[in-house]
Amino acid sequence: MAIILFDDNAQNTLLPLTYTRPVANLRIGILTIDEKWATYLGSAYSYLTRDYLQGKFPLEIQDQNIFINGSVCPDEALAEAIDKLGEGEALKAGELLIAVKLNETGAKSFTPTGTFDRATVYTERFNYIKHPEDIFRNNASELKKDFALLTKGRSSAAISTTNTIIGANDQFFAEEGAVAECSTFNTSNGPIYLAADTEVWEGTNIRGGFALCSHSQVKMGTKVYGATTIGPHSRVGGEINNAVVWGYTSKGHEGYLGNSVLGEWCNIGADSNNSNLKNNYAEVKLWDYTSQRFRKTGLQFCGLIMGDHSKCGINTMFNTGTVVGVSANVYGAGYPRNFVADFAWGGAQGFETYGLKKVFETAEKVFERKDGRDFNQIEKDILTNVFELTEKFRRF
Repeated sequence: MAIILFDDNAQNTLLPLTYTRPVANLRIGILTIDEKWATYLGSAYSYLTRDYLQGKFPLEIQDQNIFINGSVCPDEALAEAIDKLGEGEALKAGELLIAVKLNETGAKSFTPTGTFDRATVYTERFNYIKHPEDIFRNNASELKKDFALLTKGRSSAAISTTNTIIGANDQFFAEEGAVAECSTFNTSNGPIYLAADTEVWEGTNIRGGFALCSHSQVKMGTKVYGATTIGPHSRVGGEINNAVVWGYTSKGHEGYLGNSVLGEWCNIGADSNNSNLKNNYAEVKLWDYTSQRFRKTGLQFCGLIMGDHSKCGINTMFNTGTVVGVSANVYGAGYPRNFVADFAWGGAQGFETYGLKKVFETAEKVFERKDGRDFNQIEKDILTNVFELTEKFRRF
């Protein structure tokens, strides 16, 4: 049975985070959504997404297929309900299509807006990621679910006795190869998970929920508040609160990051900060790509949303509810605007277009430095498409 994770309109409402990936490739909790589904259903997966993304995220149709909405986060009850579907039967929550089971012929003609003769109504609660802020606001519950999923039947590796664990020991888990020294881990408010080949350097204080994914480091004296996730091949320092950093990203110095989401291949300069609360305590608005205006979030605390490949210079100040698009380079004194367009170069004093030639030159160096990876033509084609799609926002 093939799992095919499809994008619905959430791919538009989650921009800029989904310009460079399908919705199911978002990281929330410890795992990405696609990894969650594969773990619950025990099967490989592919994607039905934007055409220009299919080269990196391919579609594979088999004789029997389960199409699953990539914006839906699984749990045991939901996985069981999907497993019980008959051929041609859909699972829905209101107007939201969660899943449908189709043979090869039906799979080739599937569209997320299609109608199905047979549908089961799902009434249990589940997490559904529709807007960028849903990632950090649901991160605590997803951390708990992923922690239980990944640690079931396993025992934590031992860590150095120089560390202090506050709270329940069974809510702390370290994989083999995780290293920590002279740090405190407080599991009273959520679990803490250290993946293989991670390092927590001395003097760090971490409150759960917290996940440190493989090959990542937390630098000396860092203060982390839950619910926070640091994706693979990343390095962080300073003060972090309820933030999700997807991977291959550096926030290695002093400065505050709160109620935020950072994409992959990003870099935050030393002493850079974001505000997550307005001085008048008013509701925070975020730039919305679909309406091309600022949208109410219903949140009092909301910080920075940053797309893949974006970077900021030292001492950058991001105002409350700032959205930075894909491959932007922000620097200089003062607060930049609350929406920094994709492929923008500049800051509060003004912006110009960050040309693709320079973008590619930087990305090649970052890929090589971070993981020895090749910044290949597939990656270049994705960024080229995003550059063209976002041209209308660069009216500098």
